[in-house]
Amino acid sequence: MRKSGILLHISALPNKYGIGTFGKEAYEFVDFLNDAGQSYWQVLPLGPTTFGDSPYQSFSAFAGNPYFIDFDLLKEEKLLKKSDYDYLKNQNDRVDFEWLYINKYKVLRKAFNNFFINNDYLCFLKENSYWLDDYALFMAIKENQNNNNWSQWETDLKKRETKAIKEFIINNQKEIDFWKFVQYVFFKQWFNLKNYANKKGIKIIGDVPIYVAYDSSDVWANPYNWQLDENYQPTKVAGCPPDAFSALGQLWGNPIYDYKKMKKDNYNWWIERVKKAFEMFDTVRIDHFRGFSAYYAIPYGDKDACDGHWEEGVAIDLFNKIKEKLGNVEIIAEDLGFLT
Repeated sequence: MRKSGILLHISALPNKYGIGTFGKEAYEFVDFLNDAGQSYWQVLPLGPTTFGDSPYQSFSAFAGNPYFIDFDLLKEEKLLKKSDYDYLKNQNDRVDFEWLYINKYKVLRKAFNNFFINNDYLCFLKENSYWLDDYALFMAIKENQNNNNWSQWETDLKKRETKAIKEFIINNQKEIDFWKFVQYVFFKQWFNLKNYANKKGIKIIGDVPIYVAYDSSDVWANPYNWQLDENYQPTKVAGCPPDAFSALGQLWGNPIYDYKKMKKDNYNWWIERVKKAFEMFDTVRIDHFRGFSAYYAIPYGDKDACDGHWEEGVAIDLFNKIKEKLGNVEIIAEDLGFLT
């Protein structure tokens, strides 16, 4: 049976405070989809964006974007007063990410200061510790290190397991807790919205980028999963070769997976990533799917993609493991043409 739906990213929803959120307008869009006889709502990646603000470059493959947290919902929980954020009304018809970066976190910190730990929060911490601990620590250190790329941090902070890291955790627990709180609120609001959509007969199609950002908690905490040298710099980065649309190709700059090492633990990082995606979405689209068959590798430091070359990917082996661990999940492969 054919079914139809609409692609609309959360950021594009109307909102008074600079960007679309999981608030009233999102629920109204679900109602619209239901009234229009639609079956799917497709969104773009929901991860926290890095410099450049692309949803395909994220500080974490597991975390959610704090910009999508709705202030009015926090007010309903008595974590905010209207006066805490009403002065931020912004009628621009485009998202100003710099403005959001300066203002959104100020309000979220007010909500954090009004928050009291509860059992739901403690359960969230326990169930998500496998990624949340690294992410919250990563973001706290990044703030401490002038928001620099982790490769530019103080030497003792570049490795996940050092004495300096343990001391940092002891001395910066409140800041780490702030980043955990933000994720708790994000996922609480998201799952409430998703449950509402599902009850209305609307399934959510999520989007998983094939690559992660180098400046991410994933690479910082698990560097052995990527092709890095002894100084934790990438040896090769991702992109696309020159073609009729671009004489210099596309230099994306993402680090490339070391699938040989990943295979030793049965691709555990990928399994956890896909599992998390299916907690968040009913169907998952993986972008640049042909990269599993073969990927274009560009020497790190090159200014364009001209001197890259194709290398054999992980192919069906990874997806056999996904099926073995997660069953027959609904994955959509992005189709990039006739090459493969």
